[in-house]
Amino acid sequence: MLHGHPPRGLVWREADDAAVAPQPAPRRGDSPSALGAARPDPGLAVVVLARLRARHVPWALGQLVRGPGRWASQRGVRFARVLGSGQGGGFGLRPGLDHQGVFLMFDEVADALACVAGSPLLQAYRERADECLVAVLQASSARGRWGGQAMRAIVPSPAVDEPMLALTRASIRPTQALRFWRQSPPSEAALAATPGCRLAAGLGEAPVLRQATLSLWDSTAAMNAYARQGAHQKAIEASYREGYFSEWMFVRFVPLLMQGRWHGQGFELTRPDGATRHG
Repeated sequence: MLHGHPPRGLVWREADDAAVAPQPAPRRGDSPSALGAARPDPGLAVVVLARLRARHVPWALGQLVRGPGRWASQRGVRFARVLGSGQGGGFGLRPGLDHQGVFLMFDEVADALACVAGSPLLQAYRERADECLVAVLQASSARGRWGGQAMRAIVPSPAVDEPMLALTRASIRPTQALRFWRQSPPSEAALAATPGCRLAAGLGEAPVLRQATLSLWDSTAAMNAYARQGAHQKAIEASYREGYFSEWMFVRFVPLLMQGRWHGQGFELTRPDGATRHG
């Protein structure tokens, strides 16, 4: 198990996340289909993690300043975020200018795979990075919203002995930020020592208040075991009790494709059986 610098963040139990906040109503202006029905929420994601070479840090900062607009023009993208990180890829208050992430949502597997194979912007990250990991992910369960956008499950949940990737992100209420961060170090230490966690990455849209955790697990059983540990359980209970978050999202994904390196680990995974949508 190799984590590098794991994030200060929370990975919630799926059974508990519905208690954090009620589901928001659909936003005014959501695009209807030709038949007048609401457009289904996307069920696929592309995640990019990059550790940029020092000389390319100004370029990376430029991507943060430009924001998601360039990615939103990619065919099939429903939602896009360009994400910074703390030092070493974690959630420390010192920024990690050489670490960056991208999170995209898609409707169709073909569009997600085409982005990974042919996006000039993604290729620009690869060319400038000492390490770059790209993953295509299919949601097996999803709750909450990110920037008003929800996701939906399109594949069955993995068996307890199959790998899975979890995304947890939250907008922290400013009045609760200090309390939230007091809970983070013990939870971070627990994650770093947890068997079965292959990768942990901390990302954020904004310092301190808008944070996300990505974690890759050897099995669902390993993640569930971590979620029920003492430090993490205390953090969950505090978040419910104190109402830390104004918006949150928790998604479990089945990896369809993973390629590249992150924190010294190589990843090469393709699941041809996952190319069929399940909705």
